[in-house]
Amino acid sequence: MSSLTRTGRALFLAAVFGFGLMHCFYAMTIKAPVPGPPWVPGGRIWAGVMAVFLIAAGVAIMTRARARLAAGLLALVLFLLVLFHYVPLLAANSRNPGPWTSGFELLAMCGTALILAAATPVEAAEYPPRPAMGNPLIHAGRFLLAALLVVVGVQHLIYAHFVATLVPGWIPGHLFWAYFVGVAFFAAALAIASGVQRRLAGMLLGAMFFLWVLIVHLPRIIGAVHNGNEWTSGLLALAMSGGALIVAGGDSEYATSHCSR
Repeated sequence: MSSLTRTGRALFLAAVFGFGLMHCFYAMTIKAPVPGPPWVPGGRIWAGVMAVFLIAAGVAIMTRARARLAAGLLALVLFLLVLFHYVPLLAANSRNPGPWTSGFELLAMCGTALILAAATPVEAAEYPPRPAMGNPLIHAGRFLLAALLVVVGVQHLIYAHFVATLVPGWIPGHLFWAYFVGVAFFAAALAIASGVQRRLAGMLLGAMFFLWVLIVHLPRIIGAVHNGNEWTSGLLALAMSGGALIVAGGDSEYATSHCSR
């Protein structure tokens, strides 16, 4: 497994654990009907169930104990959340940018989990693993990440003036960066989907998301520690950084990780 893949896996799992702890916190302390952003409509029980599931899935993937099953279940649960929660919201009001962003962020995390599932050998397998290059899970995972980039790229262009307000004050040219990042998202989506310069695109995308965690989200979290929205945004950026680096790892690294088990 390459250093890019290992780093991306660690960042993605850190986000999964973070969301698990976040759901646990909301399940224990918040009386609102929705236990904090961005998922799980319902009360404390569902928040607690989701907390246990996310932490257990993260532990299984990290320790490689039933990691393939855990990653597959994580992908399935995230997909079902999109299907039963965000799709109805979009059907009711397709002009609302919130469900588009949150729904496709979850789909991108679903895609990363699919890639991790494909990259993990079947426990106690007695036959050679399927070559990663032909694994449909990896192709599906990359497509879901690229789909998110298209959605947020469009939103960066449509809502550029709002996006500009999120750029730290000490960085000049706020509006320029809003448009620049939107175009960069389109370029990265094309590279990841087509395979042309996929490694470079994944590396740059992963670095960009991680830089945002440090200079955009972390200061906002420190300034509003009890704001679940800020934690959610930061953890999602961390997960996207991990997913991009995993994609940058490439098919050969996935095949190597299979064969080295």
